Amino acid sequence: MDTSKLTERQKDILFAIIEQYAEVAAPVGSVTLARLFDVSSATIRAEMAHLEKFGLIAQPHTSAGRIPTDAGYRYYVNTLTETAEAASKTAPSDRFKDAKYLLEAPADRGIHALEVRIHSQTRIDHAIRMATDALVDLTGNLGLATIGDQLYLSGMSRLFSQPEFMDNSRIRSVAKLLDNLEPWLREARPGEPLNIFIGEENPIGKTSGVSLIISKFRSPLSDSSYIGVLGPTRQNYQLVCSLVRRAGLLLEETL
Repeated sequence: MDTSKLTERQKDILFAIIEQYAEVAAPVGSVTLARLFDVSSATIRAEMAHLEKFGLIAQPHTSAGRIPTDAGYRYYVNTLTETAEAASKTAPSDRFKDAKYLLEAPADRGIHALEVRIHSQTRIDHAIRMATDALVDLTGNLGLATIGDQLYLSGMSRLFSQPEFMDNSRIRSVAKLLDNLEPWLREARPGEPLNIFIGEENPIGKTSGVSLIISKFRSPLSDSSYIGVLGPTRQNYQLVCSLVRRAGLLLEETL
């Protein structure tokens, strides 16, 4: 898939589909996009056809709109990261604004909430739990963190209340992934400050249809502690990645 051949309009349409789908959890149609881009529906459908050939979007039902594929989400996240890296070369850098690892997003309120919850705790395990619970509240995903050799999970009901998990088979797939998550983290020890596994990229849940976003941080309990979220592939990656990475940075700085 040579995505370098995408036109700017095709990129914009792909990103609009991803962001709209994250909001409404329903396939995005050509009429909606035509109004957004001030072009005809026929033009949008032609551009959608190109995006489908690249494997970036799919049509779940005949006569329905389009939804992003795992490859579409990966292209989107990579573009966000590359844009942040380019911005970091022209702006002063400090640890909390390192654009290589922190995707900028309108997350000021969320970051403040994380700071308050973490700084209000004096015990290490309590601070990690509070940060994880805050991520649940801010993202609607399942929150997870390693506390020593144990895996802390929070927000299971929030995750399974999302429309993707109306099917019991999807719930079972996620449950199986969670059963294997702790030993996988212990063995694999993902090394990047921010690790993003989208859909089929999940090493222990390729068919679960979820994304795992985790931040590695150092703590007195372990040099390889993790905090993050597990949610449907349909989510606001810019916001969620920003919050997860900031949670890891705050914990490392505070602890």
